[in-house]
Amino acid sequence: MQNELVKKEFEKIVNNKFNVYNSLFLNLPYPKVSHIGMLIPLLNENCKNGLETGKEPIDIIDTFFDTHTKIKSEEEKIDFMFRVIQYIERQIVLYDSVEDSAYKNLIALQNNLSFQDYIHIAENKNSIEKLINKLSSFSTRIVFTAHPTQFYSHSVLEIINKLRQFISENNINGIDLSLQQLGLTSLINSKKPTPFDEAKNVIYFLSSVYYDAAAELYANIKQNIPNKNFDNPNIIQFGFWPGGDRDGNPYVTSEITLAVADELRMTLMSCYYNDLKNLKPKLTFREIEENLDELINKVYSAMINNEKLLKYEEILEALLKIKETVISNYNSLYLENVENIINKVKIFKTHFASLDIRQNHQVHKETIEDILKNEKLINNSIDELERNALIKILIDTELKISADQFDNELVKDTILTISQINLIQKKNGEDGSNRYIISNSEDIFSVLFVYALLRWCHWQNNEIPIDIIPLFESIEGMSNSKLIMQELFEIPQYRKHIKYRNNIQTIMLGFSDGTKDGGYLQANWSIFKTKENLTSICRKYNIEPIFFDGRGGPPARGGGKTHRFYASQSEKIANNAIQITIQGQTISSKFGTKDHFIHNSEMLLTAGISNSIFEKENSISQESRQIIERLSEISYNKYNSLKKHKMFIPYLENKSTLKYYGDTRIGSRPTKRGSSKNLELNDLRAIPFVGSWSQLKQNVPGYYGVGTAIKTLVDEGKSEDLKKLFNEVPFFKALILNSMMSLKKCNFDLTKYIEKDQEYNEFWNVLLSEYELAKEMVLFISGYNILMEEEPVSRSSIEIRENIVLPLLIIQQTALQKIELDSQFKSNYEKMVRRSLYGNINASRNSA
Repeated sequence: MQNELVKKEFEKIVNNKFNVYNSLFLNLPYPKVSHIGMLIPLLNENCKNGLETGKEPIDIIDTFFDTHTKIKSEEEKIDFMFRVIQYIERQIVLYDSVEDSAYKNLIALQNNLSFQDYIHIAENKNSIEKLINKLSSFSTRIVFTAHPTQFYSHSVLEIINKLRQFISENNINGIDLSLQQLGLTSLINSKKPTPFDEAKNVIYFLSSVYYDAAAELYANIKQNIPNKNFDNPNIIQFGFWPGGDRDGNPYVTSEITLAVADELRMTLMSCYYNDLKNLKPKLTFREIEENLDELINKVYSAMINNEKLLKYEEILEALLKIKETVISNYNSLYLENVENIINKVKIFKTHFASLDIRQNHQVHKETIEDILKNEKLINNSIDELERNALIKILIDTELKISADQFDNELVKDTILTISQINLIQKKNGEDGSNRYIISNSEDIFSVLFVYALLRWCHWQNNEIPIDIIPLFESIEGMSNSKLIMQELFEIPQYRKHIKYRNNIQTIMLGFSDGTKDGGYLQANWSIFKTKENLTSICRKYNIEPIFFDGRGGPPARGGGKTHRFYASQSEKIANNAIQITIQGQTISSKFGTKDHFIHNSEMLLTAGISNSIFEKENSISQESRQIIERLSEISYNKYNSLKKHKMFIPYLENKSTLKYYGDTRIGSRPTKRGSSKNLELNDLRAIPFVGSWSQLKQNVPGYYGVGTAIKTLVDEGKSEDLKKLFNEVPFFKALILNSMMSLKKCNFDLTKYIEKDQEYNEFWNVLLSEYELAKEMVLFISGYNILMEEEPVSRSSIEIRENIVLPLLIIQQTALQKIELDSQFKSNYEKMVRRSLYGNINASRNSA
C-alpha cells in the first residue's frame, strides 16, 4: 500500500509536471522539419506497438514513415531521424530537470534517515559520545574521475541550471524561453575534449556546486552534533583524476598535470575572492577593514597570477583573527558569514581537490627497466635479476635520475610527472597531490617500483609525503592481495614509509574491471572477501587500512544504491573512511545540485556510522558464506563460459555500438588499452564494454550468471536458505537489488530480430535465456511480484526514461541494420549510431 502511495505522489510531482512541460517542448520550432514534435508521440506509440508485435526496428521505422508522413526518399528519412534524435536528447534534459527540481520531495518519499535522525537515535540510546568519537576521525572522499560519460559544455550546463530553477518556481515563461534556447543550442562538443577540457568541466561543478554545498553540509554536521568543539573538516574530502590519471590515456602529460593543478588552485582562489568581496560590505568595522582588505588583495593576486602563492595557514590565520575581533568587539555581528568562509578554507585549503596520479604497473616496469639499463645494473631485461636482488635495488640503491637522461617519451613523462609532485605540493599544499595509484597491481613490485621512482626522482632517503596505493582489479590480483601486502609490510623500508604516513595504507579495489573479469556475483563477493582479508593483515601489523572503491555508474561497475552497499559491509571490514570514484552521469545525477550533493554525501556518512549507532554487526554466518561462495562460483563459471563463447567478441563488434564509442566526442581517453588492431577483452575499457551492453538494452554484466547460480541451488532444495539469505544478509540483498536494476533496464524485444540471424541467433538466445532465468530467480527468492518492488521512485523513473528514449533506441537499431545491409548511405547511418549514443547514455544516468 505504501509503495502505491509513493508511486502516486511521484506521478503528481514528476510525471504530470513533465507531461505539461513536454507539451511546450514538443512545439519547439526546428529548421527543415515542421511539426516534428507532434510526430514524436506517434513515433513512440508506433515503436511500442511494433516491438510488442515482433516487428524489426527497420520495419517499425518504415511503417511510421508510410503511415504518418509523406516522406519517401531515404535522404529525407535520415534527416528526419537525426532531428528526432535532437528532440529526444532535449526531452531527456527536460525530464532530468523536472526530476531534479523535485529532488527534495522525492527524498521525503523514500523514508531515508538523515544525519540529524542518527544524532537523535544516538542520544536516545545514550551512545552520543561513541558517535562523536567515530565522527571525529571518520572521513568521506568523493573522487571525480577522468572517465566522463556525460559531457555538456558550460553554456549548456548553465541553461540546464536555469531550466531547473524555473521548473521549481513553476515559471512557465522562463521554462518556455529556456526550452527554446536549449532547442537551438548544440548539446554535442564540436571536437573531442582534451584532458584539460575534462578537468575544467569537473572544476565547474566544484566551483558552482560543491564549494557552497560542502560548507553547508559541514555546518549542518557541526550544528547537529552536541559538542561545540567538534571540528573535523576531513569528514568531507574531494579527490580529482582528470589531468592526473594517465593510465591508458596518452594525452595526459606532465604539462597537463601541472596545468590542472594550477587551475584547481586558482579557481579556488576565485571562489575565496568572491566570498571575501561579499563579506566586505558587512564588516565595515575599523579594526577589521584593513586586515580584510589585505587578505582580499593577497587572494586576488593568487587568483590572477600563477606565480603568486598563498599558503592555507596564512588564509586561515587572517580569518581566525577577523573572527576573534568580531566576537570580542562587534557583538558577533555577521559571525556566521565569517565562519562559513573559515569552514570552506578548512575543507578546501589551497588545493580545492586532491589531484591523484594514476599509472599502469607495466609503464612503471618499463621505466625501471630503462633506468637500470642506464645505470648498467642490467643489460636488457629486468628479468635478468633474481627477485631478492631486484627488491634490494628498489629499496636500498641510491640513484638520482632526471627525465633528460632518457629517449623514450613515455619514460621521460613518467619521471617528469613524479618529479613535479613536489612542485604541486609547494603550490597547492601537500594535499594538492599526495596519492599515487598503481593500476594492474598483481605483485609487490607494483608498489616497490613506485616507491623506488619516488626516491630516485626527488625524495632520495627523505620521508616521502605520498600515499602509494595499489589498485587490485582482477580476480587473481584480489586473491593474491593479502600475501602481497603482507610481504610489503615485512620490508622495513616500506614499513617505515607507512609509519610516516600515519600508519595508514590506502588500497584501491576496482569494481569495473573485476566485473568484466569475473562476472557480477564473483566480482562483488571477491571484493568483499578481499576487504576482510586486507583488514585482517593490516591490523596484524597495526596498520589502519582505507579502502578506495573504483565504482562506476551502473551495478555492473559497482554502482547502484551506494548507501545500501556501504551499510551492508561486515564487521570484519575496516570502516574508518568511505572513498569512492564518481564520474560522468553520476556527477550530475547524484551530486549535480546542492540538494543532490548534501543528501548523497549524508547518505555516505550515515552508511559509515549506521552499524555503530544501531550496535549491530553485519556478521555473515559460515553457512551463509558457503552459500554465497557457491553462488559466486557457479555464476563465475556461467559468465566465463559466455566470455569463451566463439561469438562473444564478434557479437560485441558487429551487433553492438562498441566500435563507435571511440568516435564519440565524450572523453579524451581511448576505448581500449594497447595498440592491437584485434579486439581483446583484456584490453577493452570497462566503460565501452558495459556501455555497449547498455545500449543494446541487454545489460549482461549486471546479472549474467545470477539466474543459473540461484536455480542450481533451488534445484538442490535450498530455496528457503536463499530466501533467508536475501532477508537476513544485507550484503547479499544489496547485490540482488542492484542486479534487479540492471534487469529492469533490459529490453530484449529491441533486438529480437537477431533471432532470425543464422550467425548470431544461438548466442542471442543464450543471453535471453539467462536474462529470463535471472529475472525469475531474483523475484522468487525476494518474494517480489515485480522488479525493484521496494523502490517505487527509482522504478518509476526508469520506466519514464526508457519510454522517452525508445524511439531513439529503435532509430539506433535501424541504423545498425542499415549498416549491416551495406546501405548506400552507410556513412550517414554510422554517424547516426554515434549520435544516438549521447541521448541513450544521458537517459540512463548510470549506463557506464
